[in-house]
Amino acid sequence: MTGVAHFTPAAPPAPDYVGSRPPTYAPEPTALPVADPEELGELVSDTVLEGARYGACTLRAVSLRGDSARYRGEARRDALLVARFGAGEQALVLVAMATGARAAPGAHRAAAEACRWIGQAVGRSHERLVEDLRADRRGDLKSGLNRLTDRTLGKLRAASGEPTASLRCLLLPADPDCRTRVFFGAGEGGLFRLRDGEWRSVEPAAPPAPGEEPPDGDRLTMDLGIPVPPSPYEPAEPPQTPFRFRAAIARPGDVLMMCSSGLADPLNGEASLRAFLGRRWSRAAAPGLAGFLADVQTRVKGYADDRTAAAVWEA
Repeated sequence: MTGVAHFTPAAPPAPDYVGSRPPTYAPEPTALPVADPEELGELVSDTVLEGARYGACTLRAVSLRGDSARYRGEARRDALLVARFGAGEQALVLVAMATGARAAPGAHRAAAEACRWIGQAVGRSHERLVEDLRADRRGDLKSGLNRLTDRTLGKLRAASGEPTASLRCLLLPADPDCRTRVFFGAGEGGLFRLRDGEWRSVEPAAPPAPGEEPPDGDRLTMDLGIPVPPSPYEPAEPPQTPFRFRAAIARPGDVLMMCSSGLADPLNGEASLRAFLGRRWSRAAAPGLAGFLADVQTRVKGYADDRTAAAVWEA
């Protein structure tokens, strides 16, 4: 008796681009950044890819060089750090991304330093941060993370005299019973939520007016430019880049995405990209690492900057 093999059709490949016209630059890397033989440790790879699963969430994160930088042989100005502090249900996952200022010398170094310094600060305080997350002490989280962010960016300003990088972070507790997700940082980029197939920007923009209820019952907490005590790393003046903070309770099925402006701008400006990623990411399971990379690098004409994104799928 001869058996009959049955094959499941493969999912259609991700498109190279969306929109009415193809982008100007080639879809793959072209030129490498120039290297100094005495400073090979400072070379920045074209692409960094990370993933993890803790508690009720699955994380995917990527940072990739933009088409323009690939063509010109420039280093990626975006940096990405994904780190776990602690163990078991006491663990805390930090996702930090930074973008070096376009005109600043050594922009890629400034971005990497911003991620490293905020990672060190969060790592040293992770036990207290986990306690505050579990107890829903949002005021304490906001003030504490504001100080850590301002100190980190203040160290960069002290070296150059002006802001040299933006910084955006997510805190994800490993405790499956704690569904609080915290975003904080300063500078350009985007924070989006995919719910029921629809994208919504949830980027903190301004404090709610007195007596005004936050949208969707998320109990947002946000701030723009809270003065903080002077630190040894910066002048005694208000921060030059407004601090942004949001803490919200995740719902099963949600996808929360934090990204640099290299992805936020086309997502805000091109409806076909929103529709494409909405379809791809509305499935119950998070994509694999390769699939996530392919999705994030879907190109749109007119947008050729580095792209860094971290997305969290909620079970």
